Amino acid sequence: MNLQSLKNLHEMSYEYVTTLEGLQALCQTLSKATIITLDTEFVRTRTLNPQLGLLQVFDGETLALIDPVLIDDLSCFCDILTNQSITKVLHSCSEDIDALWSNLGVVPQPLFDTQFAASLLNKGASIGYANLVESLFDVTLDKGESRTDWIARPLSHKQLDYAAADVTYLMAIYDELASELNERRMTEYVTKESECLIAKKTHPFPAEYAYLTISNNWKLGPCSLYALKLLAKWRLETAREKDIAINFVLKEAAMLEIAMKLPQSNNALFKLNSLYPKQVRLYAQEIIQLVTQAVEADESLYVRKPKRLIEFKAYKKAGADIRDIAEQASQSLDIPIAAIASKKQIGQFLKWAWVEEDETTLQGLQPDLITGWRKDVFIDKLRVLFGEGGTYHALRRI
Repeated sequence: MNLQSLKNLHEMSYEYVTTLEGLQALCQTLSKATIITLDTEFVRTRTLNPQLGLLQVFDGETLALIDPVLIDDLSCFCDILTNQSITKVLHSCSEDIDALWSNLGVVPQPLFDTQFAASLLNKGASIGYANLVESLFDVTLDKGESRTDWIARPLSHKQLDYAAADVTYLMAIYDELASELNERRMTEYVTKESECLIAKKTHPFPAEYAYLTISNNWKLGPCSLYALKLLAKWRLETAREKDIAINFVLKEAAMLEIAMKLPQSNNALFKLNSLYPKQVRLYAQEIIQLVTQAVEADESLYVRKPKRLIEFKAYKKAGADIRDIAEQASQSLDIPIAAIASKKQIGQFLKWAWVEEDETTLQGLQPDLITGWRKDVFIDKLRVLFGEGGTYHALRRI
């Protein structure tokens, strides 16, 4: 991109859309586009779900900031987000998907994440938007408003200018990255990666099994583990029902201490080191009821001790074998290995293969390594290792 084009981007004016009529007119314009860049501003301090404060959109000509605080009906913009003829370009889209899904009930599709695209092209793993703009175009963006309260009104001109910059250069980034990906025939890798992420975001984890996500759950005895299961289920359901950040209900450390010590009175709760007095006042009745339920439960209701990968003798060797597959693919495809298979993704696959109640299956999904674009990379070789008669056993058919 030449210097004049970058200057034009920097000086672009934008429309601040605060009425339904203005939004409808904007959406009529956007519906003619094939590519739009998109960003969200939100606040997520004490709530489980992000509170949507602003939507920024740019189609290459029209730059608009949509105010979801002042506009009650965003259905016409939802139609744009779900229009399969329009590619939505975002940077590091995970939290944007959270914000859109929880507030609007839709996700942008098809979706192109420039952060993942940059990682495929070895331009930096998890590179931030401002750093990517600077590395590609030698332009330094002002990030002074990144911690602003996007729900408070009115928004200042400085806040709006900052928000607008988040999508203007995003179109230029897309042009640069998409061109290189097209040459390498890898554009589909980015869209499929986004599809996998969207599946994770739109498949809520069942509260019944929330205890499996708690660190150090394996240290608990049978009764305490059952108490943790009841507490974790209640905590997640309470957070979802009241839209409270989950740690403001109870922190993991508090749940573990309750499960270990099994307090059955207010006085016993106040003696716990990890429980705040305010939490005792708010939730004592529920906590004591759940602990008592666990203590008095028939042993037939107890749950199995969660299995850790480290308990499997073949864990290190199997992980190394999968890593070898990833390294071979990294060399043949000229993609950084971190973008192909992270340590977390290898662990996710092994849990899926070996653990009866693994988080991926409970969420109704399959591991990353055998989903989307990675499936072509891994599936045949993983079948040799984990399929019938393979090197390692597997509970599930690959």
